[in-house]
Amino acid sequence: MRLLHTFASLLLLVAFASPATAQPADRRFTVTVEGSGPDVILIPGLGSSADVWNETAARIRTGHRVHRIQIAGFAGAPAVADDEGPVVAPLAEAIAAYIQDQGLEAPAIVGHSLGGEAALMIAARHPDRVGRVMTVDALPFYLLLFSPSATVETSRPLAESMRDGLLAQTPEQAEASTAVTVANMVGTEAARPAVAAWTNASDRSVLARAAYELLTTDLRPELGRISAPLTVIYAWDPRYGRPVEGIDTVFRSAYAGAPQARFERIDNSFHFIMLDQPEAFADAVARFLAGR
Repeated sequence: MRLLHTFASLLLLVAFASPATAQPADRRFTVTVEGSGPDVILIPGLGSSADVWNETAARIRTGHRVHRIQIAGFAGAPAVADDEGPVVAPLAEAIAAYIQDQGLEAPAIVGHSLGGEAALMIAARHPDRVGRVMTVDALPFYLLLFSPSATVETSRPLAESMRDGLLAQTPEQAEASTAVTVANMVGTEAARPAVAAWTNASDRSVLARAAYELLTTDLRPELGRISAPLTVIYAWDPRYGRPVEGIDTVFRSAYAGAPQARFERIDNSFHFIMLDQPEAFADAVARFLAGR
């Protein structure tokens, strides 16, 4: 599956209201707000720009107030100064604080990949601040892609190898490995240059630390704390070389601790579903926001 290839490759390696940008105090992210109506927060994935949500935001901002998150250190956004620690968990806490500080009432949260894990953290650790959650090709523990019996401890050697390899790459090596990774993540060839440019413009330390954190974080024990409706969107493509039943099993078993989860597979798509199957993805988001 493409999520597996993503991590393997890394080892090598306008609106009805005018858009407004706010800067949270801890500088973990910036946010562009547009539209009016019920609040929807869009969180991108590893190394991605908030622009990955451009088409999604354009479709939903006629009836919603959309908050597009740009994560610090990704896609050319400045990294958090003097920070060498985790990326995803502090991001989740910063977004939870943003929800409270801005007085957002039960916003819907949509998170892709890393953004999906952050969405799960917010929903599990601050259940009173979330209305509903959609994860997009994201798992509560990514090592399940390699082995259903994986644990955080068994994942550490792989996670350390990925982190150290990313940090050791020369700029030329980084661009070459990014090209391989993006080819495995984006099935639509015309969309690949933008995704590659976002990754190449990202801070290597932030990328490395975030990748390590994703591979050493198991949120399955926390899924039972999520009270909000949960929609799990995931991709499958014949080019995965893996039976569709296998990917169904991975996702359903990974989210077994969230009995309210509703699953929707989008076929003929790689990891970036919003770019590979924009119409099908837009329909899925519309159903999610309508509570269907």
